[in-house]
Amino acid sequence: MVTQWNDSQPIYWQLKERTIAMILDGTLAEGDALPSVRSVASEFQLNPITVSKSYQALVDEGLVEKRRGLGMFVCEGARRQLMDSERRKFIDEEWPATLERIAQLGLELEALPRHNDNDS
Repeated sequence: MVTQWNDSQPIYWQLKERTIAMILDGTLAEGDALPSVRSVASEFQLNPITVSKSYQALVDEGLVEKRRGLGMFVCEGARRQLMDSERRKFIDEEWPATLERIAQLGLELEALPRHNDNDS
């Protein structure tokens, strides 16, 4: 997980975003338990309330569920839900800015590389 925190966003939000990234990349699979509040707080020297607030935000978004006496678990369908919302966000917010930058630089979309040479 994150070892350095950015001062421009609350830590609970950064922890939530990192957990979302772990769900998206498969590090946390549907049905997996999240690390306990105590272990995360201890590992990153955070107030347990900060970790709890982060986890509660994930519950509020329907990505994580509380199981009484067991902890927090990634919900079924969480990855699909995140993929859908992240794709929409990319298409609505990031792609238009990328297209604008491509045009600004006088590049042709068709001439851009289709993959990273390191992926070959």
